[in-house]
Amino acid sequence: MNVKSKVTNKEDNIMPDKERLQMLKELTDARAIPGDEKEAKEVMEKWISPYADKVYTDHLGSLIAEKGGDATGPKVMIAGHLDEVGFMVTRIDDKGFIYFQTVGGWWSQVMLAQRVTILTKQGDVTGIIGSKPPHILSAEARKKTVDIKDMFIDIGATSKEEAEKFGVRPGDSVVPYFEFTTLKNEKLLLAKAWDNRIGCAIAIEVLRRLKDEKHPNVVYGVATVQEEVGLRGAKTATYTVQPDIGFAVDVGIAGDTPGITEKEADSKIGDGPQIILYDASMVSHKGLRDFVIATADENNIPYQYSSMPGGGTDSGSIHVTANGVPALSITIATRYIHTHAAILHYDDFENAVKLIVEVIKKLDKDQVHTITYE
Repeated sequence: MNVKSKVTNKEDNIMPDKERLQMLKELTDARAIPGDEKEAKEVMEKWISPYADKVYTDHLGSLIAEKGGDATGPKVMIAGHLDEVGFMVTRIDDKGFIYFQTVGGWWSQVMLAQRVTILTKQGDVTGIIGSKPPHILSAEARKKTVDIKDMFIDIGATSKEEAEKFGVRPGDSVVPYFEFTTLKNEKLLLAKAWDNRIGCAIAIEVLRRLKDEKHPNVVYGVATVQEEVGLRGAKTATYTVQPDIGFAVDVGIAGDTPGITEKEADSKIGDGPQIILYDASMVSHKGLRDFVIATADENNIPYQYSSMPGGGTDSGSIHVTANGVPALSITIATRYIHTHAAILHYDDFENAVKLIVEVIKKLDKDQVHTITYE
């Protein structure tokens, strides 16, 4: 069961500024399923490059932005993943309907009648996910969820040949369609792909705030690829960077909506970033976790404890790469992840950035040695 920290103050005076909102909009509006992250990577590079000494990619496609501090100090990696859950075209039937494979974890109940965009060489093709109408189903069949293999995408084509003329072919990426929106409560932000463009945004903002700061280490803001299909980009990026300390920044489960019990999830949006105790991919490093929590307490930064026995983050790959890396996941409680649109709270983004910046300022050689070996 999750336990909240004793820090209760919130940054109620923080309002999203236009530049931060524009960054978040561009990141979430970008389309990037696992294996096809180019569009999101271009946005990431645009926003992080002004604050990095050099930017490069590994051979799998993860983007690495390096910011020097003390060149003889430890290497600290902050990783958010570029990819979002989506679909891939597998075949086109004779009537022009598109069949697809999910890429990343989807629950069938959130998919039907949703608008999608197929990214073709000839440009975007709009479609909608369809299935049999309930009117022709038996009473028993209506009670069951529709199997994903029975769904299709309707793009308005009348034949396979017409669909191919539109540019659609097997292997094309299919992404949910949704536009970034600020809700009436301006701190609540609604968008697709918060999982995990918010992690990318945290990495950007951390480097921005360190731009004119002295820090006893070298910081790497990393945007990994193919997280949603097995934490793959984190493996190659970690091997490339060879960090001494690793942080995965991602979304977590919000338990503040109807139907979720505290036993299942008790984090609330707006109550601070989540410190992940364990998930399906790793047990958090106790020394690093204790250090981060102590730093949050010292700086009066709110946080929440959380665990995700049914999911994982890039930390799962970071901590077992090469000869091992002390790693921790810091996440943002988010409603409705792995759907077309999700909601998070701006204060959690702000406080996650603050926490990581304060941690980085203290991660010198001696502190990393203590965390790693004592």
